This record gives sequence, C-alpha cells and structure tokens, in this order.
Amino acid sequence: FGGKSYTFNVAYGVGKAATDRLALDMSYQLEKYDVDTVALYPGIVQTEGNLEMEKRGEWDEASGGLDLSMGESPQFSGRAIVQLLSNPALMQERSGQVVVVSELAKELGFTDIDGSIPPSIRSLKFILPSFVFPQIEKESGKPVPEFIANNIPDFLLPWRVFSGGPPPTAD
Repeated sequence: FGGKSYTFNVAYGVGKAATDRLALDMSYQLEKYDVDTVALYPGIVQTEGNLEMEKRGEWDEASGGLDLSMGESPQFSGRAIVQLLSNPALMQERSGQVVVVSELAKELGFTDIDGSIPPSIRSLKFILPSFVFPQIEKESGKPVPEFIANNIPDFLLPWRVFSGGPPPTAD
C-alpha cells in the first residue's frame, strides 16, 4: 500500500515502492532458477513496537489515527508465507506481484491467531472507518450512524485508486 500511494512520509513510501520493484525485477531474473518472489502487504500490524507506541500515547500521531485494534498479528503474515510456500503453483502464479495478506487469507481460508480475517487495506471495510468516517465525524460533529458503520461491504478498491499523491488535508 505504501508503495502504491503516499503513506506516512517519503522514506516510508520509497522503501515500500523499492520492495515492490525488487519483487518484480527478481521474479524476472530468478525465474530460470525456479525462484519465485512476492511483495507481501500486511495491513496494520500489532507489532511489539506499535503496541508500545500505543501504550505511550504516540500511536495516534505516528499512524494518523489508525485503529490498532483492527490490526493483524505478526503471525498472520507468517501464515500467509506458509500458504504460499506450501503451494508452488500458487507461488509461481503470484511471483513478482504484490500479495495482500488478508486477501490471500480470504481466498485460501486461513485466519489470524484470533480466528479472524482482518479487512484488506484496500477494502471499504478498512478504508471507511479508518479514513472517511473520522473526517465526516470531525466535520459534522456527529457520529456516523451505526446502521452505516456496522454494514460496510467488504469491497476491494482497485489499486489504481491509490496511485495519486498525498490525501487532502482538512483545514
């Protein structure tokens, strides 16, 4: 995600874009050796560092207000890797591509350690509560009605939607 659109800062975006490009270019060069590569995209991850930032009250500012409780465990990415490596045909098919952990979980039926499949970082189920609803609530001074907030479709936006510059700021 960070390689597809402006996220957090320049260094973060450049690092993510480089990882995406590395996976793609390596897939071309290493194909003759039967080596497959992917760029794995988790969503928000409940790493020890992120959980510590939350405890210290630094998470909201560092993340732009993302809800860490919606996050994935680090083990969820590990489970995605196990699925890819245990299915060579799938790994070969995805070689050079960006693979979103939660989308792969939904496709293949594996879950995070709590039994859930968190929403994809490009799903309305993630985007609306993380970015749109807080802005609506800030501007209107009212909460988003529960019948809307509790019935968000798990619809994936195409990658091209995220290829622009930084999101607009509220003044």
